[in-house]
Amino acid sequence: MQRSRHESIIKRVAVLGLFALFATHAAEAQVYVYDMPDGSRVITDHALNVRHSRVVRVTPDIKGAGKLAAQKNNPAYRKPPSTYDRLIRRYAEEYDVDFALVKAIMHAESSFNPYAVSHKGARGLMQMMPQTAARYGVRDIYNPTENIRAAVQHLRYLFEMFDHRPVLVIAAYNAGENAVKQHRGIPPYPETQNYINKVLRYKKQYNPNYRLYRVSAPGG
Repeated sequence: MQRSRHESIIKRVAVLGLFALFATHAAEAQVYVYDMPDGSRVITDHALNVRHSRVVRVTPDIKGAGKLAAQKNNPAYRKPPSTYDRLIRRYAEEYDVDFALVKAIMHAESSFNPYAVSHKGARGLMQMMPQTAARYGVRDIYNPTENIRAAVQHLRYLFEMFDHRPVLVIAAYNAGENAVKQHRGIPPYPETQNYINKVLRYKKQYNPNYRLYRVSAPGG
């Protein structure tokens, strides 16, 4: 843990140093923001030829590059919907959870961005809260394998808690199991009801045989 924190500090210092360096030359050259193979980001005034690196942004000035280099919650990280199918199927089968449901929740939660972070602090593909992820032994919440595995385990837990009723499971994934228990069904929160409907629409997209229905009021 100390080593990871130390490496993170080093990367941030490096980014800040590069930012200061290029700020004085912004008008003279293009600015490139790269994702590097080790997970760090680099700002440079010239194109790089580094295997497995990826250009996130090319801009004629430095404005906004530092912020972009410091975070990964942006549309550039969204993957095609099929990218994580193998992992989803693997854990859906292992924990006996519907593949289409898991993928639908992933779509609703992160739009397939493994670095997504919500305003409430949920993280990764399945938008796991750190405390929930820790319950399932997750060490790197942004790692797709760990994130998906823990989320599917949590869904299995919710299915057992709510008598295998998918709508209540979806509600609990969004609002928390205590809210569902307290209201003895779907909490009367517009956000949660909208979330359920969104997930069900995506589930229909990933399983055309699923009969879609709409949640409009508390219930199970």
